[in-house]
Amino acid sequence: MTVAPEQSAKNVGSGLVDVFATPAMVALMEKTASSSVLPYLEEGQGTVGISLNITHDAATPVGMKVWCESELIKVEGRKLTFKVEAFDEKERIGGGTHERFIITTEKFQAKANAK
Repeated sequence: MTVAPEQSAKNVGSGLVDVFATPAMVALMEKTASSSVLPYLEEGQGTVGISLNITHDAATPVGMKVWCESELIKVEGRKLTFKVEAFDEKERIGGGTHERFIITTEKFQAKANAK
């Protein structure tokens, strides 16, 4: 994806400069991990993020392309652990681990709505 002004630290409130925001990088990491396993889940299942341990190591200006790669490194029952790394056109910009939990989407939504 190309970093848009809406994804800058200045616009999302995580800083004062026009660079790719850490929350935007985290969203890209979560989306990449989530979509990588979706084809392997049963009908009606999805995943939710439960933890992140990442670093944001380099700034990326608005207008530059970024992408994320994820690797499923551990499965413990319904808990999935991913290695995630984000890159821009020049270098690795961040990485770490991300855990997701397999859920039944309808049941999960109903429980959340009951709060």
